Amino acid sequence: MQNVIFTLQVVTPVFLIVFLGVFLKKKKWIDEHFVSVSSKLVFRVTLPALVFVKIGTTDYGQVVDFRQIGYACIGVLVILSIAWIVAFWLLEKGGDRGAFIQASFRTNFSIIGFALILNAFGRHALANAALLLAFIMPLYNFLAVLALTLSLHRLKDVPFSHIGQKILTNPLILAVIGAMPFSYFNIPIPAIANTFLDYLANMTLPLALIGIGGTLEFNRVLESARASLAASVIKLLVMPILLVTGAILLGFRGESLGVLFFLFAGPSAIANYVMAEGMGCNAELTAHIIVITTTASVVTLSVGLYILKSTQLLG
Repeated sequence: MQNVIFTLQVVTPVFLIVFLGVFLKKKKWIDEHFVSVSSKLVFRVTLPALVFVKIGTTDYGQVVDFRQIGYACIGVLVILSIAWIVAFWLLEKGGDRGAFIQASFRTNFSIIGFALILNAFGRHALANAALLLAFIMPLYNFLAVLALTLSLHRLKDVPFSHIGQKILTNPLILAVIGAMPFSYFNIPIPAIANTFLDYLANMTLPLALIGIGGTLEFNRVLESARASLAASVIKLLVMPILLVTGAILLGFRGESLGVLFFLFAGPSAIANYVMAEGMGCNAELTAHIIVITTTASVVTLSVGLYILKSTQLLG
C-alpha cells in the first residue's frame, strides 16, 4: 500500500494540472494565444532559470554522470532505429513516416519529466535532470530534423548550420554553460539573484503543465488510429521496458535510474507537432500521438513507477 500511495503522490498531481489545462481551454478561460505566450515564457525565461539555479547550487560531482548521459543518448538512438524500421513497414507516405518516427522517440522530459522527478525525488534531483536535458535536447533536435527530412527524401534540405546555431543559442544550453562554473568551483550565487531565480523557477512547471493541457485536442484522435497507436506503443511500452531493463542490467539504481525512467517513459513531446508542421510532415498524426501518449502515460508511468518502487530499485 505504501508503494501505491507513493506512485499516486508522484503521478497524480502532475496530470491533474495537465487536465486542468484541458478544462480551462474548454471553458475558454485560456486560449491558444495564452498557450503560445506561456510556452515562450517557459522555454526562454523560467525553465532556463530553473536549470541554472539547480545546477549552479549543486556540487559538480553530484550533477555530472557521464555514464548516465551516454546511456540515455544511446537509448534514444536505439528507439529511433526501431521506430524507423516500423514506420517504413507500416506507412507509405514520407510525411507520415517522419511524423511517426519523431513522435516515437522524443519525450516531453523538460516539463512532465521534471515535474515527476520533483515529486519522486525532491528538488535536488532536478540538477541531474537538467544536465541530462542539456545533452538530450540537442540530440532530439538534430535527430528530429534528420528523420523528418530523410523521410521526405530531402537530405539536401537538412539545415545543418541552422541546427548548429539553434543548439548554441538554446536558452537551456546557455543556462547550463552559465551554471557550470558555479557548480564546479563551488561559487555561491548571490542571495538576491538566487531568490529572483527561484521565483522564476517556481513558475515553470505549473505554467508549462497548464499549457500542455491547453494544447491537447481530443477531437478526431481516432483518425490514423493504426499509426498513432503503433507509435504510442513504441513510446510508452517498448522504449521504457527495453531501455529501463537495460539500465537495470548495467547497474543503475535509485535516483539515477528514476531519472532515466522518466526520460524514457514519458509521453511524446509537444514540440514534435511544431517540428512536423514546420518540416512539411503529417502534423495531425503527430497531434494524435501526443494526445494518446499524454493520456495513456498516466497509467503506464504509474505502473512502471510502482514496479520500480516495489522491487526497491529506486531505493
